[in-house]
Amino acid sequence: MKLFKTKLINSVEMKPFALTLLILFVNYGCSDAGTLPELKGRKILIVFGGWEGHEPAAYVDILLPWLRAEGAVADTTRSLDIYTDDTYMKSVDLVIHIFTMAEISNEQEKGLLDAVRNGTGLAGWHGGLADSFRNNPAYQYMVGGQWVAHPGGVIEYRVKITDQEDPITKGLADFNMHSEQYYMHVDPNVRVLATTAFTADHDYWTDGCTMPVVWKKMFGKGRVFYSSLGHVAADMKVPEALEILKRGIRWSAASKYEPPEKLVTPAY
Repeated sequence: MKLFKTKLINSVEMKPFALTLLILFVNYGCSDAGTLPELKGRKILIVFGGWEGHEPAAYVDILLPWLRAEGAVADTTRSLDIYTDDTYMKSVDLVIHIFTMAEISNEQEKGLLDAVRNGTGLAGWHGGLADSFRNNPAYQYMVGGQWVAHPGGVIEYRVKITDQEDPITKGLADFNMHSEQYYMHVDPNVRVLATTAFTADHDYWTDGCTMPVVWKKMFGKGRVFYSSLGHVAADMKVPEALEILKRGIRWSAASKYEPPEKLVTPAY
């Protein structure tokens, strides 16, 4: 096994806010989520860091106890060097990537792309996944989209569930968010599950634009899940946002155990 200087963190300090969200994780949900794979026995790696404004450590405090309560074998690290360990990455079922902006080396990027291409799932949200490495188009190709703007900053906006058949969103109703409304450049080769509509309140030329909020896609054999919801950890107090994230993690962790899905739905 290749040696690396990455420290895997196996403990978590449960802050009161994180504990509240963990209770929501356990108690909120629709029966339709039961059709999604279980996490028991799945090996999951959380890689977190980058810009601190997106509160990566707070999300780890929320996710790690929940994953372990579900029976997953979960590690965390603040170092991207983990992606260069081929033996370790081949053992991982899912990477949860929380790393806004920053930079990634060629070797680190290749390790991540190769792992997902060969069947490791990838899940993330907001800028932690879709605004990680602005100079890396191959990474963006894998994710399926890139953040470019959030007109008005933190605002009120509506999320529309557009796919009521997919288990990630089935049974959920439209809901409101008070957060950043992400304007994104999106790959047409994604299965969109939820959208939002922009108005003229901030940038008048975006009035009426429909923008994907939640999607899933394949990258090689790996399942990729993304949600633009979650500027800060408090956004997960919205039950629907939390439930979508939880279901997306379940779905994307099953790449190595279930057949690939045919997700291409041409938009043009």
